Amino acid sequence: MHTRRVASWLLGAWMSGSLLMFLVATQNFRAVDRLLTAPAEPASKLIQSLGPDGARLLLRYHSSELNRWYFTKWEIAQAALLSFLAGWCYRAISHSRVARFLPVAILVLVLLERFLLTPEIVRLGRLIDFAPAAPERAQFWRLHGAYSAVEALKLLLGVVLTAALLRKTKRSSGQVHLVDEADHRHVNR
Repeated sequence: MHTRRVASWLLGAWMSGSLLMFLVATQNFRAVDRLLTAPAEPASKLIQSLGPDGARLLLRYHSSELNRWYFTKWEIAQAALLSFLAGWCYRAISHSRVARFLPVAILVLVLLERFLLTPEIVRLGRLIDFAPAAPERAQFWRLHGAYSAVEALKLLLGVVLTAALLRKTKRSSGQVHLVDEADHRHVNR
């Protein structure tokens, strides 16, 4: 099996999942406003019974709980994907020792999120869900900002890793080719 291709596939799956999670998280909250703006008739009656503020509060709480669940599960999936990716990249990238360990660095960042940031964000989020003036709100947003910064760093490292995987070497005859490090054979491109 071609190690670069497998590593590239794993990297693409991880980056796609990360971008999808960004989309899901933001759209869950935007959906609340869309729903309240133009609810279906049966939902409209329920919204009226709760009042617009109560309905918005309940729907935002639901969106928050969905995001908490999605992020927790995605962090577990990321850890698995990145563990496999680290093994494949170690075999696939011989020209850069730094690039060989980029998946490990990304994995460490995921574990930082999973065990330090996410539990605290979830705890604080549940405290402020129904208390708009909660003193924990500022700390929640600081942690949320830190989480977003870690996400941006992970994606940046993913882009650098992509470049390392796509890096071509030159053969002495001048032909451009990729080297499949696992079986040490040349694959012309």
